[in-house]
Amino acid sequence: MRTYYLEIFMRSKRHDVNLWIIPLKMAMGALLLFGLTMIPDMLAAYHIIHIPDWITMGGIDDARAILSAMMGCVSTVLALIFSVALLVLSMVATLFGPRLLYRFVQDWVTQATIGMFMAAFIYVYLVFLVTHQDANSTFIPQVSLITAWIVVLVAFAFLVYYSHRVAVSIQNPDAVARITDDLRSAVDVSTKPVVGFELREVTERALAEKQRSDSSPIKSWVSGYLQYINYEALANLAMQSDATIHFAFKPGQFVLQGEVLATVWPRSQVDIFSKQLKKQVRMGRHRVLQQDIEFGIAQIVEIAIRALSPAVNDTFTGVACVDWLGESLLIIAEKPRHSGWFDAQGKLRLCEQEVKLSRLIKSAFDLIRQSSADNPAVLIRILSVLERISPRLPHHEEQLALKVQGEAILEAAKTKGLVTVDLKDIEATWKNRSAIHT
Repeated sequence: MRTYYLEIFMRSKRHDVNLWIIPLKMAMGALLLFGLTMIPDMLAAYHIIHIPDWITMGGIDDARAILSAMMGCVSTVLALIFSVALLVLSMVATLFGPRLLYRFVQDWVTQATIGMFMAAFIYVYLVFLVTHQDANSTFIPQVSLITAWIVVLVAFAFLVYYSHRVAVSIQNPDAVARITDDLRSAVDVSTKPVVGFELREVTERALAEKQRSDSSPIKSWVSGYLQYINYEALANLAMQSDATIHFAFKPGQFVLQGEVLATVWPRSQVDIFSKQLKKQVRMGRHRVLQQDIEFGIAQIVEIAIRALSPAVNDTFTGVACVDWLGESLLIIAEKPRHSGWFDAQGKLRLCEQEVKLSRLIKSAFDLIRQSSADNPAVLIRILSVLERISPRLPHHEEQLALKVQGEAILEAAKTKGLVTVDLKDIEATWKNRSAIHT
């Protein structure tokens, strides 16, 4: 019963924007590693065990020279990594938009690389501190020295992968494809069957209205974007209370403080749900691609319109975004649609607003069409994508949305004064799209 919630919870952590948790954990791990490696070194210092001569790294001067060199190079590279990370974030904000920054901040490779070098510096620094010589004794932690060398070597090896990761991640097609992958995962989780409930569209409107007559509203306690709803927990609560809850907003919409967030019937159960909603519903200052499917489309569109702006004028990225938008729409279209959770007895327990695919089609192509009205290559690609996805969108409402987009493209092309050959290509592409006209 908790599998659905666990998957949603793990995905929610990916949207908590931070750059310090993994480095902090790895830094704490360096302290633990130092304590472990000091055990054999202390035992050897008291002649309880013998460390083989072949793993030693020389005398006190050699040890301190090696440790000093490692501390210097690790601290230099760590500062360089922070500089590269900030540069990448600046480029992302310019090329992709600030709403995509969290993807790069939360990249585990970036966090692990920073964490490795922080841990390496802390570990080497601690080994350097305990390596000493005075008038009475000399202490050279040979095991810790070898371990410090290995830790630094691993950190530099991972730095190569980090450089590769950065080079790949800042490429526009890769960024768009990863958004589509996240969208696919979000759709899979949201449509996954849950034990004890059936997900389907709410068709019993008359019954819903009748139940709503004995209902009570629950108002939002704060203003912000609706980011997450724990559907399973609330549906189980509704089943246990023999109640029904209806959300007036869907994830991604902005809710004002004091607005009606949900309605519960019968009204005798409203107190129970009022307390649970603050625990099972998360509001935030920004949208996240966790349950907000439309936000995934918006992210791709944002990359496209930035690429097609006069300052950038990157037609190839615009075309790539159109291709991935077609894939994203098919991912959504081919999954079961539902707006209600029904228990084993067929009673409606939870109801929400349905995400209309026709609205997503409009959101996907409106801004791109407007930004590329004088770009025949992008207009032709939009028409081509509309033609290819049309047979897999059988509903009349969706077909109408595709047709509206095609006619708008043709109208825009005629009013922008394109050269004759480009206008003929656009018209020819539109005429060949018989699937939309039927």
